[in-house]
Amino acid sequence: MTVFANDDGSKRMASSQPSIFNAWYRAARPRTLTATYVPLGAAAALAIQNRVFNVPLFVLSLIAALLLQIAANLINEYFDFRRGAEDLKQAGQGMILKQGLLTPRQVLIGAVVTLVAGSLIGLFLLTQSGPLLLWIGLGGVLVVIAYTAGPFPLAYNGLGEVAVFIFMGPLMVLGAYYVMAGAFDPQPLIVGVPIGFMVAAILHANNVRDIDADRAVNKRTLAVLLGLRAARIEYQLLVGGAYVMVALLILGGVMPITTLVVLLTVPEALKLVAIINTSRDQQLLHQAQGRTAKLHGEFGFWLVIGWAAWLALDLFI
Repeated sequence: MTVFANDDGSKRMASSQPSIFNAWYRAARPRTLTATYVPLGAAAALAIQNRVFNVPLFVLSLIAALLLQIAANLINEYFDFRRGAEDLKQAGQGMILKQGLLTPRQVLIGAVVTLVAGSLIGLFLLTQSGPLLLWIGLGGVLVVIAYTAGPFPLAYNGLGEVAVFIFMGPLMVLGAYYVMAGAFDPQPLIVGVPIGFMVAAILHANNVRDIDADRAVNKRTLAVLLGLRAARIEYQLLVGGAYVMVALLILGGVMPITTLVVLLTVPEALKLVAIINTSRDQQLLHQAQGRTAKLHGEFGFWLVIGWAAWLALDLFI
């Protein structure tokens, strides 16, 4: 609460409750949206290299992907609240319903609106590309819905990281590239692998933080199924795997040597691995989850910048 003075000198109290805009902003979980920006950025770099880049189609792909990810975040917020998965959590993304900032009905309506809007843009893009986008889109929408909803929610049965790796790594890069190229090319799938590792690390950091709370409500995340020790090892493998894959793809001629600039983010990656490996403090682990999302964004930023530098060199040499 904040104290203000009235004209007559008396005092009144103003609520510190966030505005409706801020509530929806938090519900969208903006820190996680790097999971869309990074694969779309990689698809753009590859499309420019192969001379198939199309600005309007790229922008529409980005908007559709963002809407679908926000829909997934809202669905996750709604069903986690309904299943009691947030009851014991002390920190985490969103938590809008637990804090009473929005009602379940509002969040559900928001999820439906963003899901439908993203799907409609996807249907338009389908008319501009080919049938492969239909299957990628259908798979993506099913994952958005089935992640925490339905009789076999992926996040509650140890499949969250697998789904995120596939659909927000290789398939998202492929889908965005395919919209512009209009033809299948295996290269975007391969380029999406290190991105998939890093985006799965965001989710896994979240699940390591919430391992006790999730276990208490029978939310069988991969961290719960593996146990803390193995879950910590998995985080190392996911983060480290992203860098190893970039090196392998450079050696294989899939990525230009300049993308090795992603190594600038290694110091932060090592700090995060140390936190995940040693801490049980909820607030520190919450910060580590947010920093993992930031690491994913910085990793993707330098990947795209490195690729762009190579394209510029190729243009002028």
